[in-house]
Amino acid sequence: MAEPTPLDPNWPRYSPHPFPSYHYLPGQTPHPRRNPRGHSYGQPESKPGLFPAAQWKRSDDYLYGIDLYNFAYWWESHEVFEGLWHASGRSSVQGNFFQSLIQLAAANLKHFMGNDAAAQKLVHAGIIRLQSVPSAYMGIDVMHLLHALHAHRVGQYPHIPLIGLDQRPGEYLGDDALKP
Repeated sequence: MAEPTPLDPNWPRYSPHPFPSYHYLPGQTPHPRRNPRGHSYGQPESKPGLFPAAQWKRSDDYLYGIDLYNFAYWWESHEVFEGLWHASGRSSVQGNFFQSLIQLAAANLKHFMGNDAAAQKLVHAGIIRLQSVPSAYMGIDVMHLLHALHAHRVGQYPHIPLIGLDQRPGEYLGDDALKP
């Protein structure tokens, strides 16, 4: 199986961290932490710290997680978002938000690996969680993202949308991100 490629390789980057040497695909590539050939083998696991939602621009973990997601490192972004989810408290608004990002990352990975039924369930779960988040949250126009996710679910767009940060509402998710 080929590695996933970014939907838009020219999408903006938000973090200076380099990308891993490969995209982890369960059962296809070496596990990043458990396999000696893994891209993160032997490295200490990151423990993201809690930060106020209004200070999202200062969280390199959050920004890197968004980059990983947008450039098709879905397993890796899931790991970053999971660390943030644990740090923020699972039942907080911020925790709920991170869990929605975890679900969207997992949905992308499931879709790429051919499990569309699981991908659609995860997108649906992510939508439900995002509906309880403020309409603009941590640099994301949540309402626009929800609209794009709904359009994806009804087949209007074949790909789960990319996530843009810190743009004016309604503008961060360009038409190119929604094209097949």
